[in-house]
Amino acid sequence: MLHWFECWMGGRYVRSKSRNGFVSLISTISISGIAIAVAVLIVVLSVVNGFERELRERLLAMSAHATIEDPLGVLADWQVHARNAVTNPDVLAAAPYVDGQALLVSGRQLSGAELRGIDPALESAVSGIASVVTEGSFQALQPGAFAIVLGSELAGALRANVGDKVTVTLAEGVVTPAGVMPRTRRFTVGGIYRVGMYEFDRRLAFVNLADAQRLFRLGEGVSGIRLSVTDIYAAPAIVRQVAIDGGGGVLVSDWTRRHVNFFRSIQITKSILFVILLMVIAVAAFNIVSTLVMVVKDKQSDIAILRTVGASPSTVLKIFIVQGSIIGVLGTVAGLLLGVVLTVNLESIVAFMESSFGIKFLAADVYFISDLPADLRWPDVARICAIALILALLSTIYPAWRGARTLPAEALRYE
Repeated sequence: MLHWFECWMGGRYVRSKSRNGFVSLISTISISGIAIAVAVLIVVLSVVNGFERELRERLLAMSAHATIEDPLGVLADWQVHARNAVTNPDVLAAAPYVDGQALLVSGRQLSGAELRGIDPALESAVSGIASVVTEGSFQALQPGAFAIVLGSELAGALRANVGDKVTVTLAEGVVTPAGVMPRTRRFTVGGIYRVGMYEFDRRLAFVNLADAQRLFRLGEGVSGIRLSVTDIYAAPAIVRQVAIDGGGGVLVSDWTRRHVNFFRSIQITKSILFVILLMVIAVAAFNIVSTLVMVVKDKQSDIAILRTVGASPSTVLKIFIVQGSIIGVLGTVAGLLLGVVLTVNLESIVAFMESSFGIKFLAADVYFISDLPADLRWPDVARICAIALILALLSTIYPAWRGARTLPAEALRYE
């Protein structure tokens, strides 16, 4: 048990200055080292969490939770599958889609893209594409209107704005007396969206489902149906159950299977960063060892006097443990406050630095996300602070033990 005397003496040693001030400097450096290490670990893990959150939200905004497709590529009786899917209590909505590759031409500019035919009314129930349209309207995709909605990067590459004409050319040709001619159709740009992921903004365009069926000559068939489920983490089991209830014979997929490498790499990166930065905290915490060793050396006469007036070795041990613990607590609390402040204001800080120095931290054409998000999770913060405190406490044991073993006669021999 600690008594007020040990706590008072330990706090006094933290505040006191040695004859040359070096011990106090070392204490300040130890506190600062722990604070910086804790703050860096909080910020880095929050950024990794932010990437995971943004990646999941943006992927699910453009990709359905699960899909059902025909093995031959054309799902002719998609209405039956859609009705069967929505009868499952775990399925919120189902929407058909048509997928294909096309070449888009606008003036002298051209670009390859994935062309996706959708029903705007049904699609809004399974994805969030309508909410990320920045120009024009998602409702411009009406049957027979031959309107197209482009990603912001794709529209920039084509130099196309809302109202401009874009020629869509398919690889599948039409046999004519003059030979095989590619199928083309002129579309009007009805809207431009930006989801913030280069993969989608640069390579994906939307048209109406009926226009896509006519363009790809699918008749009433579609490429598949997209499902929205109640629990995204249970999507694999739900879509399998829907397929079984419908009689089977279809291909099923879900968001975890299509993008599993993204999330797996994020988890691996987070674990590696945590271990590496934990070593930084360990190095900062072990600075307490050198601090307390210097204090024990500097306070030998004080220890000897305390021993001669009746203080036991355990009392001396507790005094130095309290001093080291105070250093660890101060450093951890300072790091906690610094880390939380930096994390909460990280996007503003990054935006300020980018505008001030004319640099770009994340290039949109290199990374999937062009922003630097941060997601502060208190369980991670609590774990970081707990580890920092434990390491700081462990670092006090050896110097405190050495101080407790100081012999009064030896310490006062040359005084």
